[in-house]
Amino acid sequence: MEEEECEVSSVLNHLILAATEISEIDGFKHVIKRQCFDLSRRIRFLAPLFQELLDVTDAISNDAVSALLSLKEALASAKELLQFCCRASQVFMILEREQIKCKFNDLAFNFEEAIGKISCDKLDISEEVKEQVALVTAQFGRARELFDPPGLQLYDNLLSICNQSYDVIPEQDKLHIICEKLHFTNVGDIKQELIALDKMVVDMGGHFEKSTQDMSTVLKKIEDFILTESADVIMLSSDDSSTQADESYTKLCSQSLVIPDEFRCPISLELMKDPVIISTGQTYERACIKKWLEAGHGTCPKTQQILSSSVLIPNHVLYILISNWCEANGVEPPKRTGKLRLCKATSDGSSEFIDIDTLLSRLTSSDIENQRCTAEELRLLAKRSSQNRILIAEAGAIPLLVDLLYALDKRTQEHAVTALLNLSICGNNKEHIMASEAVLGIVHVLKNGVMEARENAAATLFSLSTLNENKVLIGASGAIKALVTLFCEGSQRGKMDAATALFNLCLYQGNKGRAIRAGIMPKLTEMVTEPGEEMRDVALALMALLVSHPEGKAVVGSMNAMPTLVDIVTNGSPKNKENATSVLVHLCIGDPMNVSSACSLGVINPLLDLAENGSDRGKRKAAQLLELIGILRSL
Repeated sequence: MEEEECEVSSVLNHLILAATEISEIDGFKHVIKRQCFDLSRRIRFLAPLFQELLDVTDAISNDAVSALLSLKEALASAKELLQFCCRASQVFMILEREQIKCKFNDLAFNFEEAIGKISCDKLDISEEVKEQVALVTAQFGRARELFDPPGLQLYDNLLSICNQSYDVIPEQDKLHIICEKLHFTNVGDIKQELIALDKMVVDMGGHFEKSTQDMSTVLKKIEDFILTESADVIMLSSDDSSTQADESYTKLCSQSLVIPDEFRCPISLELMKDPVIISTGQTYERACIKKWLEAGHGTCPKTQQILSSSVLIPNHVLYILISNWCEANGVEPPKRTGKLRLCKATSDGSSEFIDIDTLLSRLTSSDIENQRCTAEELRLLAKRSSQNRILIAEAGAIPLLVDLLYALDKRTQEHAVTALLNLSICGNNKEHIMASEAVLGIVHVLKNGVMEARENAAATLFSLSTLNENKVLIGASGAIKALVTLFCEGSQRGKMDAATALFNLCLYQGNKGRAIRAGIMPKLTEMVTEPGEEMRDVALALMALLVSHPEGKAVVGSMNAMPTLVDIVTNGSPKNKENATSVLVHLCIGDPMNVSSACSLGVINPLLDLAENGSDRGKRKAAQLLELIGILRSL
């Protein structure tokens, strides 16, 4: 028996290692990136299952062991496929799209079938992990039905060019779409694609050699197109009003220095002087994208997405980075017109305008005092004006503020998290903040900042968690435990901020178990049962939410809270009566002893009053508890 358990443990440890290795694979080719990320993410979500199964190896059935061995094979195949998608030719993957689809679909089927045979419901693992496994299983099922192989339009365009004789010039529109979708921006990209094709011929022992020859011909045509297009665009992008100084500036940068790719305009491939962001989030040189739009195009040149707006937003952060790079390399920094200015109210009631470029430049300064003062100024500007919140986010300040969450200077840290709190008031900014991976930084402040910073970090998490999709991400970040610590040990305001954030986050079922395991229930019970406790109302509301979780019910049931709860139903405020009744309902479901205890403490008459005179929720909860009492008495 012990030998069998040892073998199961060995398999599980192998699965954990394999899932970890797969989650670390990156560098997927653009054409298959989304599908690879989806597969990698689902496998990463299986790791907690393998971890918890290590604790119950003696309860794992033979069928489940067989399923684990099947998962071992599936993980090996997944690793091989994902590594292939990192090194393979994009053109090959498009032209062999059905073969790629079959590989992904076979994997999804194998994972779904194997996970289903483990029978998680029969094992002593957490509800949270069971929910996660159920979600992943459903995603694998949907993946087989909805898997979208690499681009159909690209397939048609490539096949059309592939079937043409060498001397036929392909349609320019088709070549343009191929280059944009595959991120072919220069000749170097084509050379890398050819290298990938050659390696595939070697790896496959000569199979597909005829196909790869055809693909090489296609790539040669694409290379010719890029060379011609680059020359044309560079000529078109020089504005009639451009000065000789601008031309020499461009030549200097392009000839004597290697310009970072992210500083080049995707259209002209030249160093950007006035970078602007379009509605798809891509950045271009203002003059180039204006010409594109004025020519009647309604799509993003790089992604081919339809533009929701023709508004051009200055990319201030990139402009600053380009300027710094120019100065470091002895090139005259670019100059542009049209600066964003923030409005600041003065002490005499008038307004003054502040150049946001100057603020962002100071925010990236190595001078600690400069950073601290600028973060504080942005905090105040974001607090006082909704327009300022929009402009500060559009200027790209959010990623810079996120970096300052890890600042060693505690005041800078506090100003940065409070600035993010104020910016998050604007709905769109919540998405920007989450996209900047701010949550881990906010949790860092929640754990390590001064008390005011910790309070504002909790308030920021509350603000971000008002979007349902953020509840899951925040819960998985380690925020729950840090919030429980603040709730138990913080200042009065800190406790309140932590409680409101926890309540919001625990509306998602998966976060309830995290809060309970972090040790919140004893503190809630203490607050509820302590006479005159200021936090009783909030604690009772949280308890009513968390007691619906089996672990929460077990903790409250073990702490002799019944007399206090019945007293609150009798003498509490209307809201507290509702919540106390809700807690009692959960404690009494399936537990006749608790029902008897509540009756002996005199709960029936207060319940009858609440059922007649309470709010709609109060009446409903009172009716539920009275029904439980009636069922017991009828037995």
